[in-house]
Amino acid sequence: MGVLSGTEIKRYLKENVDLTLGNEFRYFIHHNGPVSISDEADGKPYYLGPGQMCLGITRENVKLPSDLCALVEGRSRFARLGLSVHITASFINPGVDNQTVLEIFNASSLTLALYPGTKVCQMIFMTMEGKAEYKGIFQGQAL
Repeated sequence: MGVLSGTEIKRYLKENVDLTLGNEFRYFIHHNGPVSISDEADGKPYYLGPGQMCLGITRENVKLPSDLCALVEGRSRFARLGLSVHITASFINPGVDNQTVLEIFNASSLTLALYPGTKVCQMIFMTMEGKAEYKGIFQGQAL
């Protein structure tokens, strides 16, 4: 199944789809050291304590044409450890040309070790029906 456009979505759905919580949960018990968040990454880790938030920035520069936008989503392997890569700002505007700033939050009771070079998120691309020009204040942003 592919990603549907706005018109196609409206054809299949009324207003929205509700998802319900399942009955399986996983708890981390008696873990003392930091948990490594890495994929054969390089560099020294940044330690993010329980309940802490930091801003990070992607190595990659994202340049989108005016008829393409994207969403940033975390990877499930890290989400299962309590790591969120965006708080509310997952949308990447059409026409943007910069690195993406991530609002990284540790929702777990563990200290997480974040390593540079880790594939911590993915982008989902969507085409636009029209063209848009990016007019935001973060064009060319750095951390």
